[in-house]
Amino acid sequence: MGRLRGWWRDLTDLVLPAECGGCGRSRAVLCPRCRTALSGAVPRRVRPVPEPAGLPPVHAAAPYADEVRAALLAHKERGVLALTPPLGEALAAAVRAGLDAGRSGAGGPDGPRGPVLLVPVPSARRAVRRRGHDPARRIALAAAGELRRTGTPARVAAVLRQRHAVADQAGLDARQRLDNLAGALAVTPGGGRLLRDGAVVLVDDLMTTGASLTEAARAVRAAESPRGPDTYGMARSPVYPSAAGEGREERKTGPVMAGPNGGGDAIREVICAAVVAASPDSFENKPELTENLRRCR
Repeated sequence: MGRLRGWWRDLTDLVLPAECGGCGRSRAVLCPRCRTALSGAVPRRVRPVPEPAGLPPVHAAAPYADEVRAALLAHKERGVLALTPPLGEALAAAVRAGLDAGRSGAGGPDGPRGPVLLVPVPSARRAVRRRGHDPARRIALAAAGELRRTGTPARVAAVLRQRHAVADQAGLDARQRLDNLAGALAVTPGGGRLLRDGAVVLVDDLMTTGASLTEAARAVRAAESPRGPDTYGMARSPVYPSAAGEGREERKTGPVMAGPNGGGDAIREVICAAVVAASPDSFENKPELTENLRRCR
């Protein structure tokens, strides 16, 4: 009987979470307090310091601290896949905030033309092999499902790939991370045409310095440019400081129209980005953020 009870506990732990992914206490995917820390506040615009040239507008659902940090690490490094749905809901909220801000900046009330295309920042192949999954892509799929459930047509366009291996980012400062990732990503052959079918939103689970999202934006813009190849080939980046004039043009907030209004090879919608979490010091309106963090503790 004792062996039977032990077997039943092991089976239950496979189906039900043994502990909260945020605080580790209650038997729940996320306890109410940790859910509040993850999704209890309106997603905010985040800006790393220094802010890389070419980084699109980024919105985050929560600061990367305490319970949120624990939940993201549990999902990414320990394979606690039960956390995918709540993390996807948080990412979907950040995507909606980014789209709403883009519409306000463009002065138009209409939603994006075509579906929202969530383009996840890919993990390195060796990291995917070690973890057994690609966390950002998995969360993006959950976010797309949540967006569709709430009335926003959305799908995942996993068109970014690493062109070459990069060094481990741990221990690198913001400038070194940008240099490390420069030219590392490219859009797969045919992916540029796919990206012209909707509003492109770059997504990731976490933003710290913004280097990964900046490189992802460069790769997408290179594929979308009339001068850029729709292949793994390298195009000169318009988002790094060496092309300052074009870089400033890329950072305009209004949409660039495709088709007869703006040229068939132009980006159909302005690129924005969304993440589940970002560094606490990157959030705008920090006094309100500090109060929200205090309430969650």
